[in-house]
Amino acid sequence: MEREELLVETFVTLADTLVDAYDIIDFMQTLAERCVELLDVAAAGIMLVDPDGNLRHVACSSEQMRLAELFELQLEEGPCFDAYNDQAAVTCDSLQDAEARWPRFAPYAREGGFEAVSAVPMRLRSDVIGALNLFSSRSVAMTHRDLALAQAMADIATIGILHERAIHDSRAFSAQLEVALESRIVIEQAKGIVAERDRVSVDEAFQLIRRFARDHNRLLSDTARQVIAGSLTATALPAQGSRRKGPSAST
Repeated sequence: MEREELLVETFVTLADTLVDAYDIIDFMQTLAERCVELLDVAAAGIMLVDPDGNLRHVACSSEQMRLAELFELQLEEGPCFDAYNDQAAVTCDSLQDAEARWPRFAPYAREGGFEAVSAVPMRLRSDVIGALNLFSSRSVAMTHRDLALAQAMADIATIGILHERAIHDSRAFSAQLEVALESRIVIEQAKGIVAERDRVSVDEAFQLIRRFARDHNRLLSDTARQVIAGSLTATALPAQGSRRKGPSAST
């Protein structure tokens, strides 16, 4: 798919939260993966604020990004925190700059193979619901064009989420978001089980789980619980994933 076609399709996908079996984690996963496809970055990750006002990891494009975000959350410092708190884009084109700004977080970013970090807020006017991390494996600043595109994708995803909340009772939506955030723990457990069982990487394990959920019109969290319970056999999950390859894993 050409970049322009993918960009149009991405905006349509991010704007449509009224699909059957809307899954906010899968929705955020799509945003993270499309950022890597469309922007000059190596990885992307998303944090959303929970009902208590704390940022929580929701989705990422790779296992290295997930670990970097977990350290960012543990230390409570890094680009995502600044983008969320300041409601503005944050860029650091080298880890030397990052070390001066976030001395505790920067070493973990380097350990993950990242050399430059950026983040944009997920916000609609004064309503900020999280932030989008964009990390590069090269010491290079994001272009103004890519940064603007990242903000546009974050904005349209935010509008979609807030639209979903407006249609449904806000308290019910908050409960749904809390369940989705807690489901991340179940998904991580399932990823580890599939990776160990099928001798694949954690990223590949996640794609197998996600593809199975989509093919069967199920929530990621429900599929993950089936993996943990052992009701998805060692052959059923990879066999289903092997039928569809390439772009279908992230579209």
